[in-house]
Amino acid sequence: MDGLSSMEEAHKQIAGCVAGKDASGAMRLLEDCQQTAIEIGTAVEESEGEGTEAVRILEDYCEFVYHVHEELAGGRTAGWGQAVKKLKKIVSRARSEIRDGLPTQYEVVFLPYKASMWDSLESVWKAADADPGCDAYVIPVPYYDKHPDGSDANLHYEADQFPDYVPVMNYGQYDFEGRHPDRIYIHNGYDNINIVTEVARDFHSDRLKEWTDELVYIPYFVLNEPPEPSSPGFQKYIDGMGHFVTIPGVLNADRVVVQSEAMKKVYVRVLTELAGKETKAVWEKRIEGTGSPKFDRVLSLKKEDIAVPSEWEPYINKPDGTRKKIIFYNTSVGALLKKDEAMLEKMRKVFGTFRENADEVALLWRPHPLIQATIEAMRPQLWEAYKELVEWYRTEEIGIYDDTADLDRAIVISDAYYGDWSSVVCLCQKVGMPVMIQDVDVAS
Repeated sequence: MDGLSSMEEAHKQIAGCVAGKDASGAMRLLEDCQQTAIEIGTAVEESEGEGTEAVRILEDYCEFVYHVHEELAGGRTAGWGQAVKKLKKIVSRARSEIRDGLPTQYEVVFLPYKASMWDSLESVWKAADADPGCDAYVIPVPYYDKHPDGSDANLHYEADQFPDYVPVMNYGQYDFEGRHPDRIYIHNGYDNINIVTEVARDFHSDRLKEWTDELVYIPYFVLNEPPEPSSPGFQKYIDGMGHFVTIPGVLNADRVVVQSEAMKKVYVRVLTELAGKETKAVWEKRIEGTGSPKFDRVLSLKKEDIAVPSEWEPYINKPDGTRKKIIFYNTSVGALLKKDEAMLEKMRKVFGTFRENADEVALLWRPHPLIQATIEAMRPQLWEAYKELVEWYRTEEIGIYDDTADLDRAIVISDAYYGDWSSVVCLCQKVGMPVMIQDVDVAS
């Protein structure tokens, strides 16, 4: 173990050499470290036999030291801070394996921003949390609404809105740079290019990439599946995908997980058109079409397992105790931005229709979680009228108003979907729910 301690001390000296532009001194220390690792590995093999995890870790160390030595020999010193951190991490793993006989642990961090979008990461977190070889952390990150001029407005931090079974850690308690987790998962890839919200700058994808060995982006949304490449609408679909594909999170991530193999092909095509045909193999490797955790989450829930809030019951139950049909009414930000006041009038008519039929049907209205921030940023003149509509709906007790973080509950307890086209439609279709898309130009 003295050899490992000397290697750890050498890492500090190497960092000093690089800072002082003493590449030759750093190279000599690297050679010493490699020799020490070989000696330790030989001693472990003599004691424990061949094929141990400790020896494998030390072999990885020697291989990485060789790579770093060659970089220095070629005059390349960029990224040295991260290289030294990786050396430290490998030695720490070797120490744990040799001294404590513990299985090699890896550390994974999940960085959701909105609690209502946690379903896009949950099944992956559950798998990591159940793995005895993995230390998994859920660390919600703060985010800002945006003013119309693009400056930061309200700060939000939703750590208290996650399910009770999800243990969350405050982002200020985790030393990202010092701990350098093996993998970081994100579901917001827009960094500073979204005009409605922005995660705090320390958690932009370009910064996170420096803090981990592997940055993984899983979109917080699902989309309608692409048409066949031979169909007339395929190119139009491709042309409309830039907003989802050519974003910082996709470009900076080491892996991108999308909802299907068909969607992977779309991502690869759009990115190849952006970066050049010689990059296709890179995107083929980086993009994975293994499925969205959002589908995993909604398909795992059963209606009988859902706890319905007591304040919803009067809307759902008839006087004889039987339950009404529940219609999930979803309003999106896109429709409101396109139609402005006409959309508000459409919503008022919908509410009136359902109030007239409240004896048989319960309306569950769930506006998009970013609708307030979007209106304030892009249509501030609509905000007062929208607030008045919400207040009228709630005061008149027309139906359930669901602004909670639990989208999947609304889907599972509902019998049919009515509303705007959005990613919610894809989830409803996944569970076999009848879907009707509203038309703002048609009176309800």
